[in-house]
Amino acid sequence: MTFRAAVIACLLLPLAGHAFAQSASDPDTKEKAAAVGDDDGKYTDANGNPTFKILDDGTVDWYTFSGYRRFNSDCFVCHGPDGVGSSYAPALADTVKTMDYGTFLSIVAEGRKNLSAGKENVMPAFGDNKNVYCYMDDLYIYLRARSVGDLPRGRPAKKAEKPQAAKDAEASCMGG
Repeated sequence: MTFRAAVIACLLLPLAGHAFAQSASDPDTKEKAAAVGDDDGKYTDANGNPTFKILDDGTVDWYTFSGYRRFNSDCFVCHGPDGVGSSYAPALADTVKTMDYGTFLSIVAEGRKNLSAGKENVMPAFGDNKNVYCYMDDLYIYLRARSVGDLPRGRPAKKAEKPQAAKDAEASCMGG
């Protein structure tokens, strides 16, 4: 192998591993997360699950932005900033790649306890916390955008206006 070929191989090797991890081992690829339906600014994938839409100029849909806000008010303490995980709780941006929508909703609402190697990990139930429960779709959408790499870390720079459907759902859920 020539020096030039060795350098190219070294540069491409990490990219090949990343591409394999994104497409071969993760069922929730960018293609599966693609928005195909739109109901007043709330997007769905081909299976009817909530998903994100990010415009070419970086503008995120309202629900992605709302999910970012909710995650950073209630979830990041355990799950780390931007869903990257911590020593205390898993990286949800990775977990959402293999967790279906229904399971996500169930765990957030009901909580979960894992016992492994004498260590207990507990996800508390948030079914009674309206600041989480009323926005579970938004959290899922935000984490889904993070999971496929379409949304970088940090606060989205641009967001769509809040749709009337989001205002109505919020008022109904929050009791307003």
